[in-house]
Amino acid sequence: MSELLTTISLIFIIAGPFLLIANRYRLPTIPFLIIAGVVGGFFIDETLTLELARYGIALLVFTFGVRINPTSFRPVLRDSEIAAFGQIFVVGGLGFALGLLFGISTGEAIFLGIAVAFSSTIVGTALLESELRKNLLRARLAQTIQFIQDLLAIVILLLLGAGTLAVEPIATQFGFGIALLILALLTHKYLFETLGQLAGESDELLIISVVSLLVVFLAASELVGVSIVVGAFAAGLAVSHDPVEHLGLFNGVFSIRDFFVAIFFVTIGALVVVPFIELGWAASIEKLLLVTCLVVLTAVVKPLVTTAILLYNGYEARSSTLTSLSIDQVSEFALIIAIEALILGLLTQNVFDAIILAAAVTMITSSLSQHYNERIYRSLATHGLMPESHKKIDELSNITEGCVDHIIIVGYGRNGQQLTETCNEQDQPYVVIENDPALFDAVSSDCDAYVFGDAMEEYTWEKANVTDARLVISTVNSDPVSYRLLSFEFDVDVILRSDNVETALDFFDDGAIYVSVSEFLASEQLIQHLQELFDGDLTPAQIREQQLSDLEEYTSTKNTNKFGVN
Repeated sequence: MSELLTTISLIFIIAGPFLLIANRYRLPTIPFLIIAGVVGGFFIDETLTLELARYGIALLVFTFGVRINPTSFRPVLRDSEIAAFGQIFVVGGLGFALGLLFGISTGEAIFLGIAVAFSSTIVGTALLESELRKNLLRARLAQTIQFIQDLLAIVILLLLGAGTLAVEPIATQFGFGIALLILALLTHKYLFETLGQLAGESDELLIISVVSLLVVFLAASELVGVSIVVGAFAAGLAVSHDPVEHLGLFNGVFSIRDFFVAIFFVTIGALVVVPFIELGWAASIEKLLLVTCLVVLTAVVKPLVTTAILLYNGYEARSSTLTSLSIDQVSEFALIIAIEALILGLLTQNVFDAIILAAAVTMITSSLSQHYNERIYRSLATHGLMPESHKKIDELSNITEGCVDHIIIVGYGRNGQQLTETCNEQDQPYVVIENDPALFDAVSSDCDAYVFGDAMEEYTWEKANVTDARLVISTVNSDPVSYRLLSFEFDVDVILRSDNVETALDFFDDGAIYVSVSEFLASEQLIQHLQELFDGDLTPAQIREQQLSDLEEYTSTKNTNKFGVN
């Protein structure tokens, strides 16, 4: 135990300076954590690193299970299944063939196929955190693809746990695995709410109860000889609930997650065997050639395959591309499968090292591709490399004929719903643009006219007949979306949303007539101004002039108070 604690302490001592550099220059932290791990690998015992990686992955899988919301998966489940299995068969098949080409045994080549085919839930979720909070389509697609692949990975772990292809051990493993999942569902349905009631308003008691449940599931999996990752995943499902209902619990769980995310990436780096330093020249060149091929399959071929599948299923080019760029890395499940296979003697150290190095590289490149995903997509689109596909928008949208002089409302959250109610009261025709699959049922049942598409794409606005619209109102608090709407240069007045006055003033400079600022104006005030606009009491120019004056006065007062100037 003392050696394990010493290793954890050493990990954070080494990672600290790298995190400071990343924070200082506002760079992605994942590459720096992995580099810190590479440095730490020269001082940390590999046996302890493997043990830390196993438990770190298990606890991270638990936090992923906690946030699973099946209702958000349902609208994109069929298409995600096609994409997930397409990745496995096409990319996994190429990985398997690559292993055979390099003279690797059939059994080990299978693990190479798994490594390149499965995508990382941990990396993907961390990179898509803001998109998940905003309920964007690409985040739903990526998360559902990863969830399906995680379930398949659990099946593989159960097969590995059997240690043989004999029917009886495999049946025993699957029986215990299914039993854990059933126990998780029963806990989710009958026990979790009881724990919440017993804890009262104490978030600390609820967090302790949830951690206790995790320990029970981990102990149960160890007792029956099932991988602890399976137990951790089941524990996550057992306590998965709406974050809004249990905000304190989820904040506590994700604080734990952030702790183990750091450990996970550092341990991945620590497991890397550095070519030309820890290996000879011939072995290093051979290793780098194999790793390069694995990286190309994972970071290039897999996104291309995913994009092609999503385009074939009718999704727009932008959503398809950005989804694929968030799942272009080796999965942590593939790593735990490789670790278990190494322990069981099914994988040689040489192939294991190649998988680890490929995982480290793709987790770094994935953080970069996600950071520059918009630029990558725009570059591809500008050069005519992205075919147009509007089938999904046409299928899911409903626009009445002769829709003119209407209001276009972007987003059907709380603010969007209030705006549609105001339009109904004023007999003002409107079209809602929404991109969250979980809201499709609500939009289609509540609204007569709607477009289910990406507000960043021109076709969505063509579908909403923006040229004949009276006003565009975005309720989405996203600077990229707002700047994109202003770049279209619609011949129609645009109202946007922001969370600070400085950005709002920039929007005014770019042509917005009104900006709903959360720190300055409530949404109810926007509705009041709209009613005055509908009634003819105010013109768009008067609204713009009035709010711009108010924002400038607010900024001046704020700066005076900040610097103590009288």
